[in-house]
Amino acid sequence: MTGSTIAPTTPAIRFTTHSSLRRRLVLSTLTGAPLHISRIRATSLKPGLTSYEFSLLRLLDSLTNGTFIEISLTGTTLLYKPGLITGNNGRALVHIIPENCPRGVTYFLEVLVLLAPFSKSAFSVTLKGGVITSATTEDYSVDTFRTAVLPVYAGFEITHGIEVRTLVRSSGPLGAGEVHFLHGHQVRLPKTLHLQNSGRVKRIRGVSYSTGVSAGNNARMIEAARGVLNRFIADVYVFSDVSKAQIVPTDYGKEGAVEKAAGNMKGRAGGKTKKTGVGFGISLVAETSLGTTYAADAFAGPAEAAEDVGKRAAVMLLEEIRVGGVVGRHGLMSVLVMMMMGVEGDVGRVVLGKEAIGEEFIAGARDLKKVFGGEVAVRDGESDLLVVSVVGRGVGNIGRKVA
Repeated sequence: MTGSTIAPTTPAIRFTTHSSLRRRLVLSTLTGAPLHISRIRATSLKPGLTSYEFSLLRLLDSLTNGTFIEISLTGTTLLYKPGLITGNNGRALVHIIPENCPRGVTYFLEVLVLLAPFSKSAFSVTLKGGVITSATTEDYSVDTFRTAVLPVYAGFEITHGIEVRTLVRSSGPLGAGEVHFLHGHQVRLPKTLHLQNSGRVKRIRGVSYSTGVSAGNNARMIEAARGVLNRFIADVYVFSDVSKAQIVPTDYGKEGAVEKAAGNMKGRAGGKTKKTGVGFGISLVAETSLGTTYAADAFAGPAEAAEDVGKRAAVMLLEEIRVGGVVGRHGLMSVLVMMMMGVEGDVGRVVLGKEAIGEEFIAGARDLKKVFGGEVAVRDGESDLLVVSVVGRGVGNIGRKVA
């Protein structure tokens, strides 16, 4: 449940195209501002909302009370009037992701972790179905989310009762994994954040994972990554996680397969099965003496050697460290949103590397201004760093008394 000064008759904030759809839905839900989005993939061969965007809307509807969603027949226009964030009300929620979902599970987890602190009750959500726990071309892995993104919320004193459990691993492009998200720490308003110094990297941790392939791939990725990183720091430890591939029907992920099977007494594809979610990858996280985390993910492409994957992840991590700043790029938008929801009138400041200020940052700042009505100011800092200032808008949880 979120506090808002927006009246029920306030006209919807208008956007066009599917760009940043997920972020705009989250901002709308947090503030209570109605949203109207038009021309969603209007010129595409497959116009309208995708299956995973429909799934996200269903998830938001499940976690709120009073949400109104209206979608045009073509799926190219969306009217979203958010309800109150109520959470699970003590009941565990199982959300089924479409089998052919190309996005990683962090596409949904990033939404949950932003909404949960402002809910009336705790979140307990199990994501099943087409769950990809590994990194994809657009999303980082669940391991990076757990080790690099969740710690960001500690700066806002949101630390208790938060856990992400990877119950079943599955890689892309067709996943069949399972992830359990728990969040029981509600706050009235996030703490005002002041982070000026990132500190020095003191250790590197990580997870190498393989699903349905030889465990030797993990050892080769770890050795290659350590070969790069040990030249800079000795404290490097990467955990190895090996799991079996998931067995699914041969038509798994095909459009209409589930509906077709519902009327077939013999089951899908005559009972024939196949393995899915086969692959391997690695997640690396560098931790500094002051709690800053930098992360990198690499997942094996077609016929890519494990050594190349490990080396690529290590080089990507070094690049993240070079960019610098007190917040890694993975958790940047979460930090900006939480800062703007902070105590009204308080100014929070964080230092970022110049290369972290890209198109995604600028688009996010514009969305924050349009929905919250607040500004994100950027000025030059020391060396190649920038100081980002955000004025809190005082939009917080009014549905639960916090001691």
